Amino acid sequence: MAKLKITQVRSIIDQPNNQKLTVKALGLGRPNWEKIHTDTPQIRGMIEKVKHLLKVEEIKE
Repeated sequence: MAKLKITQVRSIIDQPNNQKLTVKALGLGRPNWEKIHTDTPQIRGMIEKVKHLLKVEEIKE
């Protein structure tokens, strides 16, 4: 199964509370933090919600 490397590139300051909670649920919280998740529809939906704050790269295994 493919993996996604998610990097936060923008701060969550001045963002709506639901977007802040989504970023926290992804395991991020500060710019330049990275987290690797498996590619699932749930993770893709969370990424879509806050895509303006993130950079996403696919990792092939």
